[in-house]
Amino acid sequence: MGVVLPVVFAVFAAVSNALATVLQRRAALTVPQSDGFRPGLILDLVRRPLWLGGILAVIAAGIGQAAALATGPLSLVQPLFVLELPLALLIASLLSRERLPSALWLAVAAVVGGLGLALVAAAPAGNRTHVPLDRWVPALVVCCVAVVALAAAGLRRPPGRARAGCLGAATAICYALTAALMKTSMHILDDQGLTGFLTSWQTYAFCAAGVAALLLLEHAMQGGPLVASQPALTLGDATVSLALGILLYEEHVRSGWWLLPQLAGLALIVLGVLALARHGASAA
Repeated sequence: MGVVLPVVFAVFAAVSNALATVLQRRAALTVPQSDGFRPGLILDLVRRPLWLGGILAVIAAGIGQAAALATGPLSLVQPLFVLELPLALLIASLLSRERLPSALWLAVAAVVGGLGLALVAAAPAGNRTHVPLDRWVPALVVCCVAVVALAAAGLRRPPGRARAGCLGAATAICYALTAALMKTSMHILDDQGLTGFLTSWQTYAFCAAGVAALLLLEHAMQGGPLVASQPALTLGDATVSLALGILLYEEHVRSGWWLLPQLAGLALIVLGVLALARHGASAA
């Protein structure tokens, strides 16, 4: 299967998620900060039109992501969501009518260029459509334990970088797990129709993981600066998704000397994300 369609769908989803991030963060900063895990935070946010706009953008992103995962490998689609951070800053600058300084344009170029270099060098491939239960169980257990541990560690800390970083990492795992489960559900929908889709456990599992990601994201955005939460979220999602793609779907990337440009691309992404997150923290 070609890469054009999944890339187009994934970029559309990244743009929608970036818009959702901007709107949701603005809405999250208008409600009282919580010291612990507060499900009622969502009820407070529902009253904010900005947050509802963000949710519509999340829905659009979900549709784009589902289409991307149905047509391409997980290890190709999810790393493209690294683009969310530069896109979010560009959207925020447009909404606030502020021009980005040249240093930030260089950071955007580093993220985009690094992502392109890493993906071209890695050439993710694989089209497994069925993952047996004995592969799912250990992956689900490890991911759930990691999410609970990170969320608990973050919520034990006062608002600040440590809290935001832990909650951002927990959110990243939930996002990656949601994508992995969604990919299987899309293949079930294609093979077995709506009945199979509605009766498969993966459908309800990815919905549960998605809700958990949404709730954790709101607390991460409230818990501390973007310079802590956004790199953990952005880089964590790509890393965990790559691991799940390889372990669950038997996707593969190039090895040998191809690892050198992959690492160079990763270094550019990390440097660009950190620079953009620092700007996002100062602008918040």
